[in-house]
Amino acid sequence: MTAAPLRVLFCIGINQNFFDLPRDGVTAADVWSAFVEMMDGIKALPGVEFIGDIDDDSHLVGPSDSWPWTCYLLADVDSQPTVRAACDLFRTVRVGQSEWKLWKYTKIEARIGRALTPREY
Repeated sequence: MTAAPLRVLFCIGINQNFFDLPRDGVTAADVWSAFVEMMDGIKALPGVEFIGDIDDDSHLVGPSDSWPWTCYLLADVDSQPTVRAACDLFRTVRVGQSEWKLWKYTKIEARIGRALTPREY
């Protein structure tokens, strides 16, 4: 990790396709398994230091297409290409035995900034 990592908030939403399950041989449990695989994949990426997560499914009911999101992952990440690799997991993680990838049921937006620290003026 570099001296000044990127502080990244991965904002994750669940879309209507998830709420339409079971369908086409896919269940909510299949999506959850893929979701866990994606989270483990982000944490395992070289250059990612996982800080924490927040799940708001108790206070947000139904699809989340934008803020407020369903859940959030916070991490320090070494570079923008690593952030992109984390987001790409939504394009590559397969859901159950279907042809679908995780992005059919969820979405992600990465907010990139820095840790909040005092600045010298």
